[in-house]
Amino acid sequence: MTRDPQAALVALHRFGFGARGGASGDFTNAASDPRGFVKVELARPAAALLEAPGLQPSPALAAVQYAYQFDLKQQREAAAKPAPETSAATMGASAKPETMPSVTGADVMKPDARLPPTKPPLNVIQKTYRAEALARIQRATLAECGFVERLVTFWSNHFCISANKGPLARIWAGAYEREAIRPHVLGRFADMLKAVEQHPAMLFFLDNQQSIGPNSQAGQRRKRGLNENLAREIMELHTLGVGSGYTQADVTSLARIITGWTFAGREGRLGVPGTFVFNVNAHEPGTQVLLGKNYPDTGVTQGEKALVDIARQPATAKFIATKLARHFVADDPPPRLVARLQDAFSKTDGDLKALALALIESDEAWQTPLNKMRSPYEFLIATGRLMARVPEDPGRYLSGLNILGQPLWTPAGPNGFADSNAVWAAPEEMKLRLDIAAQVSSRIGDSMDPREMLDLMAADAASSETRQTIARAETRQQAFALLLMSPEFQRR
Repeated sequence: MTRDPQAALVALHRFGFGARGGASGDFTNAASDPRGFVKVELARPAAALLEAPGLQPSPALAAVQYAYQFDLKQQREAAAKPAPETSAATMGASAKPETMPSVTGADVMKPDARLPPTKPPLNVIQKTYRAEALARIQRATLAECGFVERLVTFWSNHFCISANKGPLARIWAGAYEREAIRPHVLGRFADMLKAVEQHPAMLFFLDNQQSIGPNSQAGQRRKRGLNENLAREIMELHTLGVGSGYTQADVTSLARIITGWTFAGREGRLGVPGTFVFNVNAHEPGTQVLLGKNYPDTGVTQGEKALVDIARQPATAKFIATKLARHFVADDPPPRLVARLQDAFSKTDGDLKALALALIESDEAWQTPLNKMRSPYEFLIATGRLMARVPEDPGRYLSGLNILGQPLWTPAGPNGFADSNAVWAAPEEMKLRLDIAAQVSSRIGDSMDPREMLDLMAADAASSETRQTIARAETRQQAFALLLMSPEFQRR
């Protein structure tokens, strides 16, 4: 039936989200040309872009958030005012006592049995978050292979923000990924770096709107100074990496260089609310020395030039290559693979499409055993794909991600979610996955044959042990849960 089932499993699991169920034929297509099956997505124009009805740009979402906050403030103020006293005179002459119903204390506490129970309405922030989540989950579920979507999740986690930072971060989380990450996933790293560091969501997440040059006009007037959060994470987490040779003085210099990088607030004094702006009054004046190079004060371009140079540093190429190889191939990636990716990054000036192709073309990426544990997001997406279920509501996915410790767009810190078996293959984590697998199996009942699903997912690449385990299950529900927990499904 297939020419290379093991390579097909690598194509679908290491580089994608697994085979789709139904009549997709994903496994057969992947087996006939594994590398071509993965690469085909890279040739599609605008493959990473995501548009869906109702998704709005960051400035529009900022306006929505500001309006929502204003409404809440008005409601709180109204609730705090004492209620006016009611008198017979104010009730009006037309309100006759005999026409008014008699209401007792018991009646007040008794619900109307004719009305269905209602849930509290979602506020506009949570509605936006869920709409963005649904669009992302649907795209990953429908993708043929899912390699581009896997790249999106990788870069979104690399340049992460947290939706828990506050209402603005939550309403912006999806838009940030759509605007700063997706347009550059197959473009240049330096362009993505600039888009990320100038996006209002990142500036808000790492507090750069609070960073003021001590010698700037605003610094002299307000007696406030630098906030080094963004500068430190640019160097430590986004580009060069820890131990690459930069110093605390370099962090401080970069912090000075990007003072004035902020976003327009509610009042719109600096520009359209929710857009990136350069506040010259908060910018530290003068030439700065960063990584041994002088950067004259040229306003916003001072920081932009610094980012371009940092993106071209050999340490950045090594850091990105190592992290990409670790994510897709192994916790301890083959040194030859890292060297190949580092070389591709450097020679192409950070061309991320060329970097992705170098990953696909490397023999190490196909020969290394499938030992990486899928992340919770990958596990849930792969489950939905196998069942051929396109979600119409993100609730179960979001709930599952919360349970499994990877809430969408909400890592615990700026270093993003872990990317190692030590975290995702821990005993407690596996117990939670088994609970999720059992819940999914209970919902589908006997509507699917797990043995057929195994053939759709892995075909001849499935081990005899897995086949025997599924065949010996007492019920189809139990068999499907075992399928979801099998090494063929959990590993990539």
